[in-house]
Amino acid sequence: MATVSETATRLDVYRSLARQLRADSIRCSTAAGSGHPTSSLSAADLMAVLLAGHLRYDFERPDVLANDHLIFSKGHASPLVYAMFRAAGAIDDAELMTFRKLGSRLEGHPTPILPWVDVATGSLGQGLPIGVGVALAGKRLLRAPFHVWVVVGDSESAEGSVWEALDLAGHEGLENVTAILDVNRLGQRGPTELEWDTDAYASRVKAFGLEGIVIDGHDLSQIDDAYERARSSRRPNAIIAKTVKGKGVSFLEDKPGWHGKALDAEQAKQALAELGAEPSRVFEVPSPPAWRPAPLPPRKTPDLRRYTEPVATRKAYGEALAALGAARADVVALDAEVSNSTHAEDFKKTAPDRFFEMYIAEQRMIAVAVGMQVVGFVPFASTFAAFLTRAYDFIRMAAISRADIRLSGSHAGVSIGEDGPSQMALEDLAMMRAVHGSTVLYPCDANQTAKLVAAMADLRGISYIRTTRANTPILYRPEDEFPIGGSRVVRGGGPDDRVTVVAAGITVHEGVKAADELAKSGVKIRLVDAYCVKPLDAQGIAKAVRETGGRLVIVEDHWPEGGLGDAVVSALVGLGVNDLAVRHLAVRDMPGSGKPAELVEAAGIAGRDIAAAVRALLA
Repeated sequence: MATVSETATRLDVYRSLARQLRADSIRCSTAAGSGHPTSSLSAADLMAVLLAGHLRYDFERPDVLANDHLIFSKGHASPLVYAMFRAAGAIDDAELMTFRKLGSRLEGHPTPILPWVDVATGSLGQGLPIGVGVALAGKRLLRAPFHVWVVVGDSESAEGSVWEALDLAGHEGLENVTAILDVNRLGQRGPTELEWDTDAYASRVKAFGLEGIVIDGHDLSQIDDAYERARSSRRPNAIIAKTVKGKGVSFLEDKPGWHGKALDAEQAKQALAELGAEPSRVFEVPSPPAWRPAPLPPRKTPDLRRYTEPVATRKAYGEALAALGAARADVVALDAEVSNSTHAEDFKKTAPDRFFEMYIAEQRMIAVAVGMQVVGFVPFASTFAAFLTRAYDFIRMAAISRADIRLSGSHAGVSIGEDGPSQMALEDLAMMRAVHGSTVLYPCDANQTAKLVAAMADLRGISYIRTTRANTPILYRPEDEFPIGGSRVVRGGGPDDRVTVVAAGITVHEGVKAADELAKSGVKIRLVDAYCVKPLDAQGIAKAVRETGGRLVIVEDHWPEGGLGDAVVSALVGLGVNDLAVRHLAVRDMPGSGKPAELVEAAGIAGRDIAAAVRALLA
């Protein structure tokens, strides 16, 4: 037990650090002329105690797996984040004053271009579910000693993903994660939903199976005790801290209208005078324990199934994922309670300890995947392709986080049949193509699917594979290779080809039907399987189009906007292939329910429609 003098000394350190964090938050945001100083001031005491007393972190070795994790879900409080880095000696004052300037690492909201930042935040409601993902990997996979601390704003607690995260933390019993709720009462345009009703927050947190620790967020002793209690707790917990927005500066404290506004030079001078002059310094941060994870077994080449009979690509996805699970101990699988449809359930046969059920919560599924890759795992997350639209902001932010995650969307297009349009992904190619640095794959048969799934394990960034519900014929041999960025010629390839037909997934098989029908009348086409929609094989497709006189038919089971057609045309124009005669077959009317073949024909993307488009071009 600490003596009275030791406790007083510790509190003096916290007090000095909190003053410095407030001063630096004001200084850097004033220099930038923008930012969120008041949101930083409310959490300064909370972060001072955490940094100097409870965050076990080696700033010189940020990749050490024993390090704690600190995630600012309220990423707009970035002046406080960067002030903490300066106080820890990770950056100097000169860099601090580059905040929000072009070329600076200190962006308006934190991103992992800084080695001490795990993930990008700023789109509110995402930091906590990501932190839960880190904690889940830490407890169930690594058995690591680290603790995950997530700073959550009271305004963002209106986001459902915050409660999805608390639900999972409670369900999994994640005592190694602590949500720190900065309850400062004021949001962007006025009071928050619950204002300072900390008992209401505590009741809600308790309902999800967490311990709620209610404190005065400016009482350094209470904060110190709360962190000690949180780390030693055997239950997941949340610290609910009543704070004052703008704390420490009289003309800012609990005043509306200051959210997202920097102080001008005169206001900053007054604020710094109130905070008091004290030399800035580097503070000692507790070190992580001397711990290393058990080494993973060596990777093996996955034993992929060899297909000779028709199989749905969704089934081939699941079996390839299972093979990866057997071959690599770093691969994990997550599913949103549809694993018997996506076939991600096959992974449980080979690696049940690395399968994570996220239930019907697609946002948290993506967030947990992002969290798991923070600590070195290779996540595959699966659901119906249509339902990934619900989590699109999480996918977008994952790209900003420079995260490496792999997504599978099954039940794509009208070809799923009777379930109707609510289950038909007709936007997903456009959605995933628009993600920065993404890879978008759309296989047409099982052997191709298996090879592409195996390749995804080593892809950087966000990769997405679109799978089909129905069984499809086998077009390729098990030994065929499908490099990322490539395409395959399925029919034709000779000098007599008259028209290029570009298809992907289910429409490749419709293209085969068209090729066979046209061949009866002596018309040869070159059918190109664009299995890699992004990066597209622009050179290969351009070569085919040039060799077929600029005549091109593109066919896809997707809305016309943003999918394969747009990808092909924009790529060709970019290469200077402008003399084109193009027919673009896509789903243009709202589909209903029906047999898969009926819906494909009703959408005008069947083999006979492709043949008709070819004949129209030749006419």
